[in-house]
Amino acid sequence: MGRKFFVGGNWKCVISHYAHILFQFVADKVAYALAQGLKVIACVGETLEQRESGSTVEVVAAQTKAIAAKVSDWTNVVLAYEPVWAIGTGKVASPAQAQEVHFELRKWLQANVSPEVAATTRIIYGGSVNGANSKELAGQPDVDGFLVGGASLKPEFIDIIKSAEVKKST
Repeated sequence: MGRKFFVGGNWKCVISHYAHILFQFVADKVAYALAQGLKVIACVGETLEQRESGSTVEVVAAQTKAIAAKVSDWTNVVLAYEPVWAIGTGKVASPAQAQEVHFELRKWLQANVSPEVAATTRIIYGGSVNGANSKELAGQPDVDGFLVGGASLKPEFIDIIKSAEVKKST
């Protein structure tokens, strides 16, 4: 098998957002992909209704908990916070919203997995990332990169790459 990364959930993210329906199934997908020697991008995120009700942190923590129950070695796992309400809609979490969720995910990993996993696991943001918003998102301390959808097919992808380079040098 020539592929090294398995992206999991909806068609973009195998492991995912619709986890509110099947957390265990998603966790099993992650474990299986890792057992096959793949690197996994495990996507977590809330619906607009969950965001508006103030349950974002609880939702992504529950999704992450299901994954953590099946993963003993996080070396080949990247977490992606991809709010369902931002996928392909042009809506994007504000930098402060993204930072809050990334911080809470890292804090959850520290408390429930290990400080080492919390410090070394990349947590990336996906959800209508584009050239206009990527620099400010990249400036957030807990945003380690991006999961880019449609913008990866446009010339503005260069601007997204440059914002990631700025993050790397800071």
